[in-house]
Amino acid sequence: MATSLATMGVACSSPFDALGSGSMSPSMGDEDLAETPPLTVSTEIDGLSVPWDVVTAPDGTLLTGERAGRFVARLPGGAVREVAADLSDLWAQGETGLMGLALDEDFAANRILYACHGFEEGATRDIRVTSWTVAQDWSRLTPVGTVIAGFPTVTGRHGGCRILVAEDGSLYIATGDAAVGTNPQDPAGLGGKVLHVTTSGDPAAGNPDPASAVFTLGHRNPQGLARDPASGDIYSVEHGPDRDDEVNRLVAGGNYGWRPDRAGFYDESVPMTDPVRVPGAIEAVWSSGTPPIAPGGMAFLQGSQWGEWEGAVVISALRGQQLRFLRLSDDGASVVAEGKPQELDGAVGRIRSVHSQPDGSLLLTTSNRSGDRVLRVRPS
Repeated sequence: MATSLATMGVACSSPFDALGSGSMSPSMGDEDLAETPPLTVSTEIDGLSVPWDVVTAPDGTLLTGERAGRFVARLPGGAVREVAADLSDLWAQGETGLMGLALDEDFAANRILYACHGFEEGATRDIRVTSWTVAQDWSRLTPVGTVIAGFPTVTGRHGGCRILVAEDGSLYIATGDAAVGTNPQDPAGLGGKVLHVTTSGDPAAGNPDPASAVFTLGHRNPQGLARDPASGDIYSVEHGPDRDDEVNRLVAGGNYGWRPDRAGFYDESVPMTDPVRVPGAIEAVWSSGTPPIAPGGMAFLQGSQWGEWEGAVVISALRGQQLRFLRLSDDGASVVAEGKPQELDGAVGRIRSVHSQPDGSLLLTTSNRSGDRVLRVRPS
């Protein structure tokens, strides 16, 4: 049963040529933040350790997965149970382990779940997306196969992997650059990218190179993907180094300007969006400036109960331990207002994921290593 927590009032060659740049909106200081509606926060699942993601099934079941490799479900009646799954090939180290989850567009009929995770077997170590079938009673996950593999990993750093199911059922997948300087600008590699594939792992229609899964490149460690329900545009949010987390609006073939391979090492002093070394790099829609807040996920606020924030972007923050609301301009290219709900400002610790639900509520996962929870947030 949910329990109340708080209630308070170098540019790459074609097809990745320069596509032009937008106008970045820097983060506002706290004194400039707009008022947000009062929120009610309740616990859906507790007793977790780094639940990276959470999905909601058509029957109302919530499924989350811990980074170290455990699936937990909360059934519609409120019972919480562990869901058995063979994760003997899971590679969990550093920031990498069991990460993004997504349900197939036709889950009610086929019971297919997608999971992104570190993988190690024999001499093979990578990050990949696999598919699973879910038992009708939520007792077990059975592996089906690998959708796409080969996302780079070295130490487990910058292994962020988020899955977004498109309206046509295809998959957008955000991948980290594995802290290897050449990865983000390598059009042949899968690290530091947003990929777009079919559920069979083939390049999706509309990709800039029909033979490649790569949709956009030049990313550092994107961990959030969301579709604007009004415009249909896809947005990502990614971690900056010691500054400049970014929200980016994704366009096919777009290069978002992260090129840290200077002087033969992974040089994090370079700009997140570097128009000098990456001509035509697309500027961010929003940047955190200094200090960064370490965004773990993003969604769009849905429903009239959010008032003037309906349709705004919501970002969950790890280091910042907050939610951040961003109201976009009419063209979706900049931010015109920013808010930070006080009810969640440091109150639950690090927040990894945020997902908008059909009833307008938000589902969050915390990431504090112990005592973590899946939370539901509603406007009071």
